[in-house]
Amino acid sequence: MKHRIIQFYTICFLALGLISCKSGQAQKKDTLESSTVSENIVNHSIQLGADNYDLYLPLLENKKVGIVTNQTGILSNGTHLVDFLISKNTHLTTIFAPEHGFRGTADAGEHIVDGKDTKTGLPIISLYGNNKKPKHEQIQQVEIMIFDIQDVGARFYTYISTLHYIMESCAENNIQLIVLDRPNPNISIIDGPVLEKEYTSFVGMHPIPLLHGMTIGEYAQMINGEKWLKDGIQCDLKIIPCLNYDRNMLYSLPVKPSPNLPNDHAINLYASLCLFEGTNVSVGRGTDMQFQIYGSPYLPKTNFSFTPSPNIGAKDPLYKGKECFGENLSDLAFVDKLEIKWLIKAYNSTTDKSKFFNDFFVKLAGTKKLREQIEKGVSEIEIRKSWRKDIETFKKMREKYLLYK
Repeated sequence: MKHRIIQFYTICFLALGLISCKSGQAQKKDTLESSTVSENIVNHSIQLGADNYDLYLPLLENKKVGIVTNQTGILSNGTHLVDFLISKNTHLTTIFAPEHGFRGTADAGEHIVDGKDTKTGLPIISLYGNNKKPKHEQIQQVEIMIFDIQDVGARFYTYISTLHYIMESCAENNIQLIVLDRPNPNISIIDGPVLEKEYTSFVGMHPIPLLHGMTIGEYAQMINGEKWLKDGIQCDLKIIPCLNYDRNMLYSLPVKPSPNLPNDHAINLYASLCLFEGTNVSVGRGTDMQFQIYGSPYLPKTNFSFTPSPNIGAKDPLYKGKECFGENLSDLAFVDKLEIKWLIKAYNSTTDKSKFFNDFFVKLAGTKKLREQIEKGVSEIEIRKSWRKDIETFKKMREKYLLYK
């Protein structure tokens, strides 16, 4: 087993080294097309849940079908699931869209209005803002629901929160939910503080670590099995699994899961750098290197700097037009843990530490302890030790919901 683990991380380092950016400038192609991991290691062998249509198409026959999806809901051949279902004469009635919208272009937190898909004419209902859970009247034209969205394995990535509310709505309205499973690009990592119940929010709904190491299908089973839905109700849930997939595989996403995760580096670093969203430090929104750099005007001047400006996914970025000093992390190989050393370094380098954290940090961390530990100068080693017991408890709980070796 030890040999397999070493072999796996060796592959990780070599594969992700192929896509490393060699530039110190805050410019990088805003697409996943430059990633070579899929060509060399993984994507050709994996069959997505959406590809296993022989398992779910029969369940949709003569049913009014709702679908929760976005731009990531594609089959391996690049066909969008909505288009595929229509080609199979499925009676689709409604599209439900998560944060960033059906086409995945809206800013984080941006209000999305209901509308119609211009290609199919289907009504689109936004599940973000004040309408996170489908209302009874919005789901009346649905007899069976499909969920197909790409997750990245982080607790505060809100697609799993949308999953929770969809499951709850389906359970309350006696609607079967079919989850088409997809690989988790960070499936090898289970790390970070476990969320404490009093800090539950849309960016953290369940008592899990920041990186949970589960596919979205496995996660749906855990929500159901642990009775985390309102009043302990359970959903009539069916998972369509991936084939030819196991937990030792890397997975390079074919499309951006959201506007500010442009490539494999950003997806791998996302959980570690997203904690900066609860501080006065930018994570590169408003550049082409989102979640691969960090900096602010209040950190010491370094050889690396960037100046945010409006772009897709960040119409009004933090520090727009101001030079930010920090660090370029795009040369790193695979990060195999929740990395907090950059957060600690930035806090210690900030002159006015009273302005470093904001109220959002506690929601992201899921606990007050991490902020308190950093402010008190607790070492990274000791902080990690404080997570250990809760992580081990979580690992034991999740074992019964795992679908892949």
